Amino acid sequence: MLVGESRFGMRQPGDITDINLKEAIAAAHRLGAKAYVNMNKLFRNDELPLLPEYITLANEAHADAVVFGDPAVLLNIRQFAPNMTLHWNAEMTGTNSAAASYWGRRGAARAVVARELNEEEIIDFKSKAGMEIQVQVHGATNIYHSQRNLVQSYLDHLGREVSLVRRGVDEGLFLVEAERPDERFPVYEDNNGTHVMSPDDICLIEALPELIQAGVDSLYIESLLKSDDYNETVIRSYRKALDQWKDNSDGYRFNQQWLTDIQKLQNPERELGFGFLYKEQVY
Repeated sequence: MLVGESRFGMRQPGDITDINLKEAIAAAHRLGAKAYVNMNKLFRNDELPLLPEYITLANEAHADAVVFGDPAVLLNIRQFAPNMTLHWNAEMTGTNSAAASYWGRRGAARAVVARELNEEEIIDFKSKAGMEIQVQVHGATNIYHSQRNLVQSYLDHLGREVSLVRRGVDEGLFLVEAERPDERFPVYEDNNGTHVMSPDDICLIEALPELIQAGVDSLYIESLLKSDDYNETVIRSYRKALDQWKDNSDGYRFNQQWLTDIQKLQNPERELGFGFLYKEQVY
């Protein structure tokens, strides 16, 4: 379970403030789950004084790890919580094993692999990194982020005709390219800026045996922009698949019902796909 708040972590579906952090971690532990504190944002100078107190709080709350991308977090953990487990998450830049090993030599126990890597690259990454790796197996992916006014920045970046479409109060804001009018890119805003998300959702439940055999240590499900019912169904389906593999890997057979349960709640305007796993996908 990934917990935290927008002061320290990006794209939090909801804030668990410092007042409730200890209680949330304790609840996860009672259920037999691990709780990781999300501190994956890039910090500005005026935010650095907040780190020692929050890191100390996470340590005292017995968080199982801190997820970080900014070296400032690493340096503060060395000073204020030297025994804390670290997971390196550089989002889209975690593309090679040498970078992961660099952070591994500095204390990181796990690397979050970039969503852009295909299966062969994931296998190669794992074999050379010398540390645990995490792969996203379900949900939307972030494809662009800015701490500034992203909308205008993204339009300038594309350099071609793009329109913004708002479909109803509850459906949010979407970016629609002139060349691909049927694809909607959700635009998500939080205290850390604006984020453009992928128009489709990753769904690797059918590929779990391949990922396990590749040595992947952790599977991540992105819950952002999804309902509680949807997220619970996804987690339940993946849990059933993993439990069956654990009980009898030689006799493992994919159960179509696991995927069907997800498809029943899937937004019809968002396809489920394998992302980059089998190809070099271009958004």
